[in-house]
Amino acid sequence: MASLTIRLHPADNVVVAGADLPEGTTLPDTGLPDTGVVARTTIPSGHKVAVQAIAVGEPVRKYNQVIGFATAPIAPGDHVHVHNIGVGDSFERDYAFGADVHPTDLAPEAERATFQGIVRPDGRVATRNYIGILTTVNCSATAARMIADQFRGDALAAYPNIDGVVALTHSYGCGMGSQGDAIDALRRTIAGYARHPNFAAVLVLGLGCEVNQIDKLVEVEGLTIGDTLQTLAIQESGGTAATVRASVERIRALLPRVNDVKRETVPASHLILALQCGGSDGYSGITANPALGFAVDLLIRNGGTAVLSETPEVYGAEHLLTRRAVSPAVGGALVERIRWWEDYTSRTGGEMNNNPSPGNKKGGLTTILEKSLGAVAKAGTTNLVEVVRYAEPITGPGLVFMDTPGYDPVSATGQVAGGANVLCFTTGRGSVFGCKPTPSLKLATNTALFRRMPDDMDIDCGPIATGDATIEEVGRAIFQLILDTASGKKTKSEELGFGSDEFTPWQMGAVM
Repeated sequence: MASLTIRLHPADNVVVAGADLPEGTTLPDTGLPDTGVVARTTIPSGHKVAVQAIAVGEPVRKYNQVIGFATAPIAPGDHVHVHNIGVGDSFERDYAFGADVHPTDLAPEAERATFQGIVRPDGRVATRNYIGILTTVNCSATAARMIADQFRGDALAAYPNIDGVVALTHSYGCGMGSQGDAIDALRRTIAGYARHPNFAAVLVLGLGCEVNQIDKLVEVEGLTIGDTLQTLAIQESGGTAATVRASVERIRALLPRVNDVKRETVPASHLILALQCGGSDGYSGITANPALGFAVDLLIRNGGTAVLSETPEVYGAEHLLTRRAVSPAVGGALVERIRWWEDYTSRTGGEMNNNPSPGNKKGGLTTILEKSLGAVAKAGTTNLVEVVRYAEPITGPGLVFMDTPGYDPVSATGQVAGGANVLCFTTGRGSVFGCKPTPSLKLATNTALFRRMPDDMDIDCGPIATGDATIEEVGRAIFQLILDTASGKKTKSEELGFGSDEFTPWQMGAVM
């Protein structure tokens, strides 16, 4: 049975509506001085209701953290949302580098979790077995799709161990500078996918005259051309039709070798778990995100790695991560990225509080501070061991932060380029997402969503809000589902065919 309200900390001056609260509803007895508060208007489920008077300029507290400041007088029982709360001027946050660092409680080696993975010749472990077609530029995108289309339907029926031939295309690669952050990030992304263990073989397809030249990509990123990494340029191969024919022949020749794999028992330390949230709502920081955080702690206790990203969506909560940084250098690297984003949004006429999205706000989230505090819960409680740039290799073990935009496809693309071989995506509004070659699990923050979109959602975290399950119980279920997925169990997004069109490298620079 859903509680009428959810109080997250005794010091909070707001609580969350656990169901739609009609005007005149008396809030439950909390044993605190705000007992007997009556809703002064209808409060939608997942939204906030004040339980104390809050004067203009005073902080609004949720999770015992500041989520904004009152922009109008707020009375007990008022709906607290965009009409009466804002971020205001930046406020000081105590970064306290390393203050909460503690030894990682590793499980005894003999007791560590395992999964059924595919061990590559170099010792890296895959969770899927794809052949990839990667494009250097938008101009080779159509040809790449033509090639992949030849391997749909029954074309791979004789090769049951191959998950598919996937073309990952993008709208970038030319009309950009030949040097600088933008081309560097694009090359890192393509190279990261080319090296990804979930790709048994990769064909890099270019046009021939683009800025993002194949030869330079190979040279700068230290890629090795061979049977499992091949390249073709349309202008040098006789045009589109000839390139498609040649590519199809090359891939057909690879099929028997790529199919010749078997899964074997390997330790969970080979897992790199990407953490994402999209279409968040007022329940995200209460149910799915903390449950995923519990699963992350389990993974790291078993020697694995998790990567948190979306820098604009930790803004206002970064102090919770810097306190867990293993060194001042790691904590400082995160703060430097926050400052870069503040400057970037200022220069481009935006602001950090442009986020949350309209859907987030409809679901009950009001400010970026509130959204970030809930989003950071995905990262569990372990130490922050490293901060890396977009699409850089993720080494681990432990919790790593990758600097990415908050836009989910761009962020996830960077994480997969860094080596993530499983992804968990929490959502309250109903985001649909996949990211081949890495399987993506969808975690619903509320049961209504899980029931409304059963073909998209992999696990229901809603029972946490109703008291029918604990964060630990759901977290353990998530961890087991991660292991099962890494062992080959298909996710809902894989069953639906998601994952090709979501490849979206970060377009950092100006289009020339």
